[in-house]
Amino acid sequence: MAVSVQVVTVIAFYMVAALVMVFVNKIVLNTAPNLPTFLCSFQSIATVLLLSLTSLFTSHVQIPTLDYPTARKLAPLMMVDASGFLFNTLCLRDVEAAYYNIARGLVLPLTILVVSMHSFTRPSLAVVGCASVVTFGFLIGTSFEENIPAKAVPGPLALFYGFLSSLSIAMHAVLVKSSLPHVHGSATKLSYWSNLGTAVLLSFTALINGEVSAFIQMTQDRNWDWATFAWGNMITGLFGFLISIAGILSVKITSPITHMFSSASRTVLQIALGVKIFGDVLTRQRMVSASTILFGTLLYTYVKSQEPKQLVEATSLQKTKDLESQGTNREKS
Repeated sequence: MAVSVQVVTVIAFYMVAALVMVFVNKIVLNTAPNLPTFLCSFQSIATVLLLSLTSLFTSHVQIPTLDYPTARKLAPLMMVDASGFLFNTLCLRDVEAAYYNIARGLVLPLTILVVSMHSFTRPSLAVVGCASVVTFGFLIGTSFEENIPAKAVPGPLALFYGFLSSLSIAMHAVLVKSSLPHVHGSATKLSYWSNLGTAVLLSFTALINGEVSAFIQMTQDRNWDWATFAWGNMITGLFGFLISIAGILSVKITSPITHMFSSASRTVLQIALGVKIFGDVLTRQRMVSASTILFGTLLYTYVKSQEPKQLVEATSLQKTKDLESQGTNREKS
C-alpha cells in the first residue's frame, strides 16, 4: 500500500507541475510574446539557483563541480536542451494551449527514428505500426480546418517550432544516456549542468537579439501588465525546478507504462483546461487527432512492455522524454 501511495503521489506531483508550467507560461507569453528567450533564460537561472539552495538541505540533490572538460563533453546535451526549451516556448506562444500536444505530436515517431539511427538497430514492425498511428494522428490535427476563427489556426511556423521541439526531445533521449556517465550517473548533477548551460546560452541569445532592451523599455510602459509577467516568471521559475525533480522521481518510481498513462492523462487535462481557461477551440477533428496520438503512444508502451528485456532499450526513451527540463525539462513542457 505504501508503494501505491508513493506512486500516486509522484504522478500527481508531476502532472500538477507540468500543467502549471504550460498554463502559466502561456499566460506570461500572452503578456510579453516578444520575450520568449528572456523568459526561458529566467526560468533556467531560477532552476539553477533553486537546485543550489536545495543541495544545502538534502544530499539527494547533488551539485557538480564545474570544470571545462565536463562542460565540453556535455556541450551537445546543453545545446539541444537550450534549443528544445526555446522551440517548446515558441510553439506554445503561437498555438492554443489545447492544441499544444498536437503540434508536438511527432515526439514518439522522431524518438524511435533517432534512437534507431543512433543504435544502428531496426525497430520491430509493431513499433513502426505504433509510430505510424501517431504520425497519422498528427497529420489529422495539422490538416486544413474549416469554420474556425483565424486566431485558432496554427501557422506553418508554429508547426515547424513544434517539429523542432519534438526533434529536440528525441535527440535529448539519446544524449541523456550518453551524458550520465560524465556526471557519475547523477540525474540532479546532469539537470544542473543542463539548466546552467541553457541559462548561459539563452541569456546571451536574449541579449544579442534585443529582448533585454525590449524588456527594459516595456517596464517603462505604464500600460504593460508587468505584475502578471513578474509573478508568472516567479511561478514558472519555481515550477521549472519542481518539474525537474518531479521528472526524476517519476522515472525512478514509476514504470514506463504508468509513466505513459500519466502523460496521457495530463494531455487530456491540458486540452480540457485550455478550453476552459483560454476559450481554445476544440473541434471534432482535433479531438480525433489527439485521441489517435494518445492511442498510438499507449499502444507503443504496451508493445514495448511485451518485448524481451534485451530489446527494451527504446523503452527508456519514454522515461527520459518528459525529463524536460528543460530542467532536464521542458516538456520541460
